[in-house]
Amino acid sequence: MSRPSGEHARPLNRRTLLATGVGAAAALGAGTGSAATWHTGTRDRGNPFTLGVASGDPTPDGFVLWTRLAHDPLAEDGRGAMPDRVIDVEWQVAEDERFRRVVRSGTTPAHPEGAHSVHVETAGLKPGREYYYRFRVGRHTTETARTRTAPDPGTLHSPLTLCTASCAAWEHGFFTAYRRLAEEEPDLVLHLGDYVYELGHLQYPVLSGIARPVAGGQARTLAEYRQRYAQYRTDPDLQLAHRTAPWVVIWDDHELDNNWAGDDPELPQPDFGARRAASFRAYYENMPLRSSSRPRGGDMRLYRRIRWGGLANFHMLDTRQYRDDQTCGGLVGPCGLEDDPDRSITGREQEEWLLNNLRASTARWDFLGQQVMFTHHDTLGGPLTMTSMDTWDGYTASRRRITEGWISAGVRNPVVLTGDIHEHYAAELKTDYSDPDSPPVGTELVTTSVTSGGDADPDEFTGDPDNPHIRFHSGMRGYLRTRVEAERVTADFRVLPYVSRAGAPVSTKASLTIEDGVPGFRGTDG
Repeated sequence: MSRPSGEHARPLNRRTLLATGVGAAAALGAGTGSAATWHTGTRDRGNPFTLGVASGDPTPDGFVLWTRLAHDPLAEDGRGAMPDRVIDVEWQVAEDERFRRVVRSGTTPAHPEGAHSVHVETAGLKPGREYYYRFRVGRHTTETARTRTAPDPGTLHSPLTLCTASCAAWEHGFFTAYRRLAEEEPDLVLHLGDYVYELGHLQYPVLSGIARPVAGGQARTLAEYRQRYAQYRTDPDLQLAHRTAPWVVIWDDHELDNNWAGDDPELPQPDFGARRAASFRAYYENMPLRSSSRPRGGDMRLYRRIRWGGLANFHMLDTRQYRDDQTCGGLVGPCGLEDDPDRSITGREQEEWLLNNLRASTARWDFLGQQVMFTHHDTLGGPLTMTSMDTWDGYTASRRRITEGWISAGVRNPVVLTGDIHEHYAAELKTDYSDPDSPPVGTELVTTSVTSGGDADPDEFTGDPDNPHIRFHSGMRGYLRTRVEAERVTADFRVLPYVSRAGAPVSTKASLTIEDGVPGFRGTDG
């Protein structure tokens, strides 16, 4: 096919640059200086950047940069066929895609005991700015990636494009949703858990069939968790999504074990404490997290606040590590025990941390980024009620304390962001779900899964008389795109018609708007 006249002279746009990685190899001459130690004798061991790059947890003057070195991502020992020694990794941050204006650079060691992962915490950058970064080892340079700093604390009128995702089961489909998310060119991505699944090949069946096999059996050891993350991170669509924007991540259950709760696994198993510590370590090694989140054995501080100028606070919650075990046999209720005021889904320390942050907040919007459905959800229908004990319905005292906490704190616009359930939902939050006429006191936006559940029918929401506060629902795969402005938040529920094969298009199933100072939604359209 002939090239259109003059095409070779057109400047690269950002989407083309990030999608293809053009410019990384060509810009080697603008590197940081001497090549890092990488050769054994004169033999080059090959490209170590098979797992891509990532950035995360932005502040007004910096962010975290991440990569992990691996020659063979599926090596059974979980170490990626890397040598048992420290590798020096060079990094650069620039104001332009071609790295003509490098503003930060350095060298950081990748240690074998950390699976040769690196976490660079940058500082001293300008607020509210777009930056580009890359890593280099020897003659190998990563593809160019984009990130950004958070706005200055006083900034209110800079809109934010936020994408939210969760639940990406490798065997259930292709990660096209991540590619479509990247094409939105968001300012920030929130991943709300189930980044990987611990289950092994054919252990998580789906009606639409296995799209691609996962390596190995169920992950239980550090090597097995490392291998699982490595396989996921080889996916080109996921790598693109990480190269496009900074991510703020939080886990759910499948990063360790289905429906785990505190020190309790779903099913009795020996050495769960050692398994928990292994999964925590692998999670940190594979995520763009600050050193403050580095695990200490079976403990890992993940709850934290990300400030986006004066526009938004993101209170990232951990509803797994500190919760009491699920009641009512761990499945469905009610059985009376879910109302016990001594039971908590967040743990007392995290709950107090959240309530104190809400009381101190001056942001226009306060988002609670967390894992499981916050609103009351009757899944049975009719005169009887059935609720999931793995959600906030199993911890109603916790939900009541936090809801009343943001009311008493005078939080201007509370919005809960949720994953886990593999479906899109939009709900108006209440203090009394038994009274359909009680006014809303906040909103919840639930993102569907990237792949988990496989292909789904293009269903239409017709209302739910048993849950009148739920304003929208769809079971299709996809992600949530949110436009955050001072005056309003617009939520677009983005869906894909299939995930059993690659390349699906994306469309908006419905859009809802939350007006500043008005709890609840304005309008629904598909």
